[in-house]
Amino acid sequence: MNPETLIQGQQQVPCLFLFGDSQFDNGNNNLLLTTAKANYPPYGIDFADGSTGRFTNGRTIADFLAQLLGFKKPVPPFATARGSDIIKGVNYASGAAGILEESGIQLGDRISLDRQLLNHRITIGRLSLVLVRNQSSLSVGDYLSKCLYVVNMGSDDYINNYLLPEFYPTSLLYTPDRFAEILIQKFSGQLRTLYNSGARKVAVFGLGLLGCLPQELAMYPTNGSACVDFINNDVQLFDNRLKSLVDNLNSNLPNAQFIYINSTSISSGDPSVIGIRVVNAPCCVVESRRTGQCAPNQVPCSNRNEYAFWDNFHPTEIVNRATASRAFNATEPSDAYPVDIRRLIQQ
Repeated sequence: MNPETLIQGQQQVPCLFLFGDSQFDNGNNNLLLTTAKANYPPYGIDFADGSTGRFTNGRTIADFLAQLLGFKKPVPPFATARGSDIIKGVNYASGAAGILEESGIQLGDRISLDRQLLNHRITIGRLSLVLVRNQSSLSVGDYLSKCLYVVNMGSDDYINNYLLPEFYPTSLLYTPDRFAEILIQKFSGQLRTLYNSGARKVAVFGLGLLGCLPQELAMYPTNGSACVDFINNDVQLFDNRLKSLVDNLNSNLPNAQFIYINSTSISSGDPSVIGIRVVNAPCCVVESRRTGQCAPNQVPCSNRNEYAFWDNFHPTEIVNRATASRAFNATEPSDAYPVDIRRLIQQ
């Protein structure tokens, strides 16, 4: 499905707030002291503004969601959003950030979900002033309750924590089942904090097939399988609980409308349907297995629409487009629960 054909011509929600990791980051990490940066070529080779800090060749899932919702331009990153920019929303996402504060610390600074929620409090204060200045009859609470919130978190708690025993003790301390439980307990509190800040319509992305990332394929034996199965099995323990968490939040929080986006379902189809032929290798020249990111200024593959992965971790624009499209308008019943984003914003 092509986002351009779906747009109604008008913005379907007053604002869009995005919380997440490198799949959503559009520049928040640029000024941080971290190796988790994408503000250099060939990142952004297919993006109109070039290397903005997006960890892909073109647009992110967040960019496509904004487009599908009728926004004329991407939601600005918190790092640079100023003045009336914030009236249509803010992107807080940060590469290498996790649900747990310590996830990704071996790469340097990153804005964890707890810190992203604090940044959102700052935005709410600023938004109150903007609404007063614009002589709006809406209170900030009324305004926020009409917005859409999208949260895409947890991948780095595995990739840059649980699956790196040389840096983190978590896999030695906890079984995969117990670790998933710890993440869900923490995440539950964070989503409740978001609700208490005024969010009512919240789409929560589950984790995808992390065992199929080129980085993990390079690090672990697959024993004849296409992916590292134990990683996918571990991640599934988190996703299974996430669906139950959505039910729990909707049952216990007045007027809450949380939905679960099943990234595994979305990525499980036949990739050749959207023209993808290479699913186990990156399109760009990867600097080293240690970082898994594109080497600066190297020429990437020319047939980018045939690759699932841009670098060792991140999808290409064509995959981001398909993911956003199915999250917005579910193709399979398993793509979203209890409804997709399109139905969420209509409720």
